[in-house]
Amino acid sequence: MKRFIIILVALFIAFPIFGQQTITLQECYELATVNYPLVKQTQLLEAQNQLDKQVVSNSKLPQLSFDAQATYQSDVIEISIPNSTIEPLNKDQYRATLSVNQLIYNGGATDASLNVKSAQLKTKQKQVEVNLYQLKQKINQLYFSILLSQETDVLLKARQANLQAKLSEVKSGIKYGVLLPSSDKVLEAELLKINQQFINVENNRTVLIESLSSIIGQTLSTSTTFENPMVETLSRTELNRPEQELFQLKKEEIDNNEALITKQNAPKLLGFATGGYGNPGLNMLDNSFQPFYIVGLKLNWNVFDWNSNKKQRESLAINKDIIDTEAETFKLNTNTELNQQQREIEKIEAFITSDLEIIKLRKEVLKSADSQLKRGVITSSAYITELTNLYEDENTLVQHKIQLQLAKANYNTIKGQ
Repeated sequence: MKRFIIILVALFIAFPIFGQQTITLQECYELATVNYPLVKQTQLLEAQNQLDKQVVSNSKLPQLSFDAQATYQSDVIEISIPNSTIEPLNKDQYRATLSVNQLIYNGGATDASLNVKSAQLKTKQKQVEVNLYQLKQKINQLYFSILLSQETDVLLKARQANLQAKLSEVKSGIKYGVLLPSSDKVLEAELLKINQQFINVENNRTVLIESLSSIIGQTLSTSTTFENPMVETLSRTELNRPEQELFQLKKEEIDNNEALITKQNAPKLLGFATGGYGNPGLNMLDNSFQPFYIVGLKLNWNVFDWNSNKKQRESLAINKDIIDTEAETFKLNTNTELNQQQREIEKIEAFITSDLEIIKLRKEVLKSADSQLKRGVITSSAYITELTNLYEDENTLVQHKIQLQLAKANYNTIKGQ
């Protein structure tokens, strides 16, 4: 019985912990790469590629074709031989054939086509990965905006508690005639303003959470705890973006297309067989329905194509140069963004240092105003002014701290970490 009670108590204590949903920035990244609708394209591209490959591979299989025809001719061949028993051909003729063609050799063009399909799949799937990666900065913006709303809510509650405590002191001072009768009205009005700010913060937070929830594909609520990641920028200088891999895959795709074009002019050897039934058959002198067949080999070689093959390869080479310029431009622009983001980080860090000094001074001023209010030297309005100044500076500090984390997260995202 005692053991049972201990288990119940443990479950009762643990239940709120497990019931409270928490989420991290990294989990948001991971959920987006699994649940975002664009992810479905990866499997769709795979299925499409398998079908395309099957179509290409079918060229290695025997190709069957059936033909049937009935014709009437205005004239036919006649052989004029005296006393001959050879009958003239009928003007109405009939034929049905079944043909089989088997590719024997095409210079490896089929395998080259399969390689092109594989390269295209890798390029398309990497493009999906690039598009998903670009969601990270949007996730960063939403996530840290939610964190800011959380911190703003904490500051508002602290300010509300301070004002409520001060309201009790003021009412006591009014009761004993130390303060003017209307001194509490200013504090009560300020508390009503804080309630309005709570509504505004909660509404903004709900909108942000709903937006983030739709991106990561997981239900979140205002009760969800968003952990502060405390981001640190990494010292690595080289970029590690999926776009760089995409550029490389595009060039590999071009290499495979060049190989395919080179093999397209290779000689093609086919075996064929045709069987049929018709009137006349292969024996034109036998004017009756006959079965027949033909078997053989066929060689096809396009010896001269007016340099079309060469020009296609030159065009692909230009495409590779274009991709190189795109990669170079991407690297330049990304490094420029990194430098700008680094300057932003340094600026915000300087702001935070200044914020701490300002808050320290504001607290000293508020402490003096608090003492003066108790003695009736200043009005409640003067005290509210100093309290508001401190709150706004503390809120500015919180904003700068969140902005710093956002700037660092964006720096790492731009860098590809």
